[in-house]
Amino acid sequence: MSRTKGGTVTHARHKKITKAAKGYFGRRKNTFRTATQAVDKANQYATRDRKARKRNFRALWIQRINAAVRTHDETLTYSRFVNGLSLAGIEVDRKVLADLAVHEPEAFGAIVEKAKGALAA
Repeated sequence: MSRTKGGTVTHARHKKITKAAKGYFGRRKNTFRTATQAVDKANQYATRDRKARKRNFRALWIQRINAAVRTHDETLTYSRFVNGLSLAGIEVDRKVLADLAVHEPEAFGAIVEKAKGALAA
């Protein structure tokens, strides 16, 4: 009986790693050992940054809302605006508020007035 060689499985595994390392600089893209390390580290970064992306976007939305609130009323801050929204019973998330602030300033202005009215009452 002839001997079975395991080259096809190894070749497929190496090919999978080098394909994932496409675009890397230097030996990281074509030397299997360094490509494996680079791909593993890239996957660690990708896993971590999927969580970080959510935090970054929330911070961006808050900054946009704060800036838009202050253009409508200079004395009103972001935290007081959010408090006014909850007192007024308006349940709109920050993503939608930031989008309204950028694309529909009139509608956002109406929401600001409702929140101010709820704070005053």
